[in-house]
Amino acid sequence: MFFKQILANGDNFSYIVADENLGVAAVVDPSFNAAEIGRELEAKNLRLKYIVNTHGHPDHTEGNAELNEKFGGRIVVHSKSETRADLRVDDGDVLEVGRVRMKVIYTPGHSVDSMCLLVDGKRLLTGDTLFVGECGRTDMPGGSPRSMYDSLFNKILKLEDTVEVYPGHDYGPKQFSTLGEERRSNYTLQPRSVDEFIRFMSQP
Repeated sequence: MFFKQILANGDNFSYIVADENLGVAAVVDPSFNAAEIGRELEAKNLRLKYIVNTHGHPDHTEGNAELNEKFGGRIVVHSKSETRADLRVDDGDVLEVGRVRMKVIYTPGHSVDSMCLLVDGKRLLTGDTLFVGECGRTDMPGGSPRSMYDSLFNKILKLEDTVEVYPGHDYGPKQFSTLGEERRSNYTLQPRSVDEFIRFMSQP
């Protein structure tokens, strides 16, 4: 499998996930870096199958149209998203990129359409749900601290500690982590009740 994290716009991360043997790829969260992503696809001679948005905020969808126009690729969003798309997915759905499997985990909280992608059970693309050392904001339209709690503690933290975390922004001390490391060191993931978490997220 080919996997590449690409930094754009100062702190946005985009990702290329591909089966190099079969020459097929998916791009996750194309930001203001569609040209760079395109050069990478061409250099690797990859056919673009999917353009996946972890949620519909513009800094995660900006490159959709340019990549779609130049390389094709079906735009994929969660079923609750208002983003224009060719394919809408729900929790538990699997996108197959050659032999690479990307499982959809619905993780609202930052937005109503937020989702994470578990790649071959080993890498978790977390969008704006979980960052290295932080979690996503819940005070924007469609945000919900109660939903974020459920997404973090009842979905993401149920995965194995060895799963690698690849966030949607470069907000932490390093560009990726593991769930085990985040469980130990991320102050937003410390044990709290739902009500405690809601109060915690409402603090200035």
